[in-house]
Amino acid sequence: MATQVTATASAQRGSSFLQIAIALQTLTIFLQAVSAGLLLTLSYGETLHSVGARVMYGASMLYVLAAVLAWKPGGGSPRPVWHASGFLVLASVQVVLGIAHVPSVHLPLGVLMFGLSVLALARR
Repeated sequence: MATQVTATASAQRGSSFLQIAIALQTLTIFLQAVSAGLLLTLSYGETLHSVGARVMYGASMLYVLAAVLAWKPGGGSPRPVWHASGFLVLASVQVVLGIAHVPSVHLPLGVLMFGLSVLALARR
């Protein structure tokens, strides 16, 4: 009985961590949109956007970690791990497109990522 209570508490902590990770990712993607606007208007906008890209990528990696930690102890569905891994792939493509200066794909992909992240947050 005590093992079942411990497993339930562990699963709830993992789920909370996952929700925080998704929220953080959503916030960082939104801030990237803001810094993209500043990129056009401020001399230091490129620096802000570049730093923000690193933070957003880190948030995507944190989302993968949180999804694995929420899945493994509780033995739940691996679906969040696949979603988080997909976001990490999208973030990787986004970084490559940004470095290559391909705004015609970089901007719509950023909008798609924000929408998917909000959707993932709403589902939790």
